[in-house]
Amino acid sequence: MDKVKRYFSQDQLANLLGIELTEVAPGRAIARMTIREDHYNSLRMVHGGATFTLADLAFAAASNSHGSVAVGIAASISYVKAATTGTLTAEAREESLSPRLATYSVRVTDDANEIVAVFHGTVYRKRDPLPLPAQ
Repeated sequence: MDKVKRYFSQDQLANLLGIELTEVAPGRAIARMTIREDHYNSLRMVHGGATFTLADLAFAAASNSHGSVAVGIAASISYVKAATTGTLTAEAREESLSPRLATYSVRVTDDANEIVAVFHGTVYRKRDPLPLPAQ
């Protein structure tokens, strides 16, 4: 699973936002983002787009963890609580898996383990192997 982590370390937007993929296992992934001022919207809360990107990276890693390319075909998010400081953690879990489709749920929580957002996504699973880095 370290190869999958290295593969997703190339995600330019996640790197720009300071998102770190901390765990990957078959059908599962965890990503973290320490909240910075540049994550704020005009109300000085974490921007929904930053939260979505955090959840999306965990979703991408979990769905590609089986070694074949999986591309998102649907995603939705519900924002439950505003976040302003600390670290956000996104934990993705596989809900269903078939040869062509898979679904995932992602919980985004704050330092108090309170839910900030809930994300649901579906991927189309291609036959192509994930182009994993050699080392």
